[in-house]
Amino acid sequence: MSNLWGLAAKGICEHNGKILLLKIRSRSTHDAGLWEFPGGKVKKREFFDAALKREFKEETGLDVEVESLYNVIQRDYTACKTNQEIKSIQLIMNVTSDSDEVTISEEHDDYGWFTKEEVLKMIENGQLAVAAKKAFKK
Repeated sequence: MSNLWGLAAKGICEHNGKILLLKIRSRSTHDAGLWEFPGGKVKKREFFDAALKREFKEETGLDVEVESLYNVIQRDYTACKTNQEIKSIQLIMNVTSDSDEVTISEEHDDYGWFTKEEVLKMIENGQLAVAAKKAFKK
């Protein structure tokens, strides 16, 4: 069976000098209890910036503007439902929001606004999901 390729868009949102992270729910099959950047899979025939705005709204309640490319990473994983090997390209974008009032979805247990120094400390302590760690340490 050949590998499948997927595309995801994630956003690094800074507000008042702090970066938004979401805590992956404890019952998740991937990276449970770790922190990640908001975002998700790009659907068929969807522009990645539209996908990122949609995912941000779903996961945080925030309306964001996509500003610039921050990083691109590859994250390979096994799909939970189909057991297929997926090679995922993740576009990590800088995004902005006029608000810092977050309402998280059921996909996450918590959220927080962290300084860059705090995020680097979280990486050292193994608290960031692998993809988020790869994305942030470019």
